[in-house]
Amino acid sequence: MGPRFRILLIDEAPDRAGAVETALRAAGHTVVAQRASAADLAAEVAATGAEVIIIDMNSPDRDTMESLREVTRACPRPILMFVDRSDETMIAEAIGAGVSAYVVDGLKPARVKPILDVAIARFNQFQALNDEIAKAKASLAERKVIERAKGILMRERKLSEEDAYRALRSAAMEQNKRVAEIAASLLAAAKMLR
Repeated sequence: MGPRFRILLIDEAPDRAGAVETALRAAGHTVVAQRASAADLAAEVAATGAEVIIIDMNSPDRDTMESLREVTRACPRPILMFVDRSDETMIAEAIGAGVSAYVVDGLKPARVKPILDVAIARFNQFQALNDEIAKAKASLAERKVIERAKGILMRERKLSEEDAYRALRSAAMEQNKRVAEIAASLLAAAKMLR
């Protein structure tokens, strides 16, 4: 059996929600809460510790989409949405709100596990990509700071680019800091001296 998840189930129909909860439990998951609406979804996720959100409704409304956006901003997690009716605008809005799987034609208990597995895999892949992008942006920002600090050292101390970097690296080792931190400190000091 694969990983087990804590699931928050939002379903307008109590009978259908009960059948879905039974299917989720049979697959080894725990339904930490079952609600009829997505109101205050972020608070519900925080209170229950839900790792996955499953929403089943006839047609998602604007309030549901806004709740999903809040959750995605505050604490991203896989979101599966099952709907009976949809249109292109609603699909685009759901994906933009952070939905990992959007399934039209409602939720059938037998389909829950495979769709859940795919949605979690897609969510994890998307999160890994976002993490890589964030690291690349941070690295680029650090490089810019280091380049600007080297420029100051080259101009003020008449050093070569290589010697300027060596000076930054040496100061970083002496102070047990990263080169980017030393470079940022140098830029801050240079700004004050202008």
